This record gives sequence, structure tokens and C-alpha cells, in this order.
Amino acid sequence: MSRSIWTTRRLRAPGSQLVLVFAVALSTGCSSLQHVTAPLLPSLDRDWQRSMARLPTAEFQDGRVQIHGIRDFVHTNGDDYIENYLDATYNLDDVVGVDFVMAPFAKESSFAHTMLSFRFRDGRVLSVSVEARLEKGEHYHPLPASVHQFELMYVVATERDVIMRRTKSGVDVHIYPMRVSSQEAKSLLVAVLHRVNKLASEPEFYDTLTNNCTTNIVRHVNSLSPARIPLNWRVLFPGYSDRLAYDLGLIDTNLPFAAARRAARVNDRAQPHLSTLAFSAALRSTTIAVAKNREEPAPRLGIFPGDRPSSRR
Repeated sequence: MSRSIWTTRRLRAPGSQLVLVFAVALSTGCSSLQHVTAPLLPSLDRDWQRSMARLPTAEFQDGRVQIHGIRDFVHTNGDDYIENYLDATYNLDDVVGVDFVMAPFAKESSFAHTMLSFRFRDGRVLSVSVEARLEKGEHYHPLPASVHQFELMYVVATERDVIMRRTKSGVDVHIYPMRVSSQEAKSLLVAVLHRVNKLASEPEFYDTLTNNCTTNIVRHVNSLSPARIPLNWRVLFPGYSDRLAYDLGLIDTNLPFAAARRAARVNDRAQPHLSTLAFSAALRSTTIAVAKNREEPAPRLGIFPGDRPSSRR
């Protein structure tokens, strides 16, 4: 099943979405909404862009997980890339931590893309990026994405893939180690991979406000401990999400926020010629040292019931 450009595609849930459409129409001088018609359901069967055509899946067995369709593209110039996918098996007890990754859309932007990177004892890093799944000829924009014009997908990839895709385009990327125990990181990964499997059979629409990269990360954390990350305007404007995580004590650092943010920027350490293991190690040559400078051991993230989150000044 194919669809046309976003102005001709029909809405799935007209109610609240129409309010936004009318508001945008008034603010931009649009005189007609004649293309907004009846509901349409999300689909797995469209003419997807090549980089988004394959959905990952995960198989759990005896404390291990085998992941199919791990993206490992080599990004060259612009939007060009060499396509490659991997299947890999991980021991879930080897998860040692998780990092929060933020890539602002522009300097001082209110908007950003956020991701998670899970670190394993053997040095491997598995990245998960929640994205709008685009068809051929489509381009992401937050306006059409807010009225159900794109499906949702979880990209499971090597860290070299998702980081180089952005740094080669001149986008700043910040990697923050989260204040989390290995057990908590493991539980978070399992929750993420179960959602990966669900989306492989039950498609959903991406939504700029309610079903995007950051809101999904928040839901995963809060599913382990309700309201761990409270409703906050910085979730809706993820360009400030790293500051929110810092204020909630989720970032594993004792540095002032501005210094931590500078240290977390990895662009200068992103070297495409390195192997996936060496690439991830190089990214953390400074960011992990941020937490190691702490005078006292960091308290745990506290995402399980009964744990107390740390307070920040």
C-alpha cells in the first residue's frame, strides 16, 4: 500500500489532530484543508526508503538475546552509505550500562534527536534510535509528523552507524553515561527489545508530540518505575532533554551541567575508520572520565520501586 505526500494523506485520529491542523493552517495562511479526510491505519507494507525497509527483531532464550537486522551502515558523504545488516547474540547478564545520546537539530535548538546506547562487558555497544519510518520521496518534518503522516520504527544499530550518520552531516552528538546499575540497564534493554518485536507485527504512527524518540525513552524508564521522569516541557522540546536528565540526577557526573555537556560532545572523537569496538571506546575516552572524577560513588538511577532518585542543585 502506498501513499502520497503528507498533505494528501488521511488522518487516523481526526479529533485532537484537527485542532493542530487548523492552527497551523491559520498561522501559515492556508485557506483550505480539503485534503484532510477520513482515518487511515498505520501499515507495515509501504514503499519504504531503503535505509528503513528492514525492521529488527529479537529472540530471547536462556538469558540471551539474538537480534536480527542490526543496522551497520558505513556512512560516506551526505546521504550516501554502504548498506550492511548484522545478526548478533548478547548475554543479557553482560549489560554493564546505558548511555543517553542527544543530537540537537541545530545550534541552540529546542529540538533534538535522542537515543540510547547499551554497553556490554565485552566492549560492544548496541544503539537504539526511535525514528519516523519514511517512504521513498518523503522527508521528515515535525509538522506532518504531528498528524500521523509517518509510521514509527526502532532502529537497532551499531553505535558507529547512528553516530557517524549525524556527525558526517555536521550535527553535534552528546553521549551521557546514565546513573544506572547493570541490572537496571538490562531491564531497560529487555523492555526496549520487547517493543521492537511488537512494532514488527503491530505498526504505529510516529507523532511529534506523543510518540517520538524522547517520549518512548521516557515511557521505557517509567514502565520500570512510574513517574520516574515526570511530565515536563523539556520532554516535548528534547533539545533541553539532557538538562532535564541532569536535573533529575540521571546523568552520571559531578560536573556542572555546562562542563558536562562540553565533555559529552563526541564529534571530535568519531573516527569512521575504526572498528565498531574501537569506535565506541574512542567516543568514551572523555565522557566516561567525567563520571570517574567523582569524589564519592554515584547513587543508582533508582528506576525500581523503593529507590530514591538523587536531587540536583
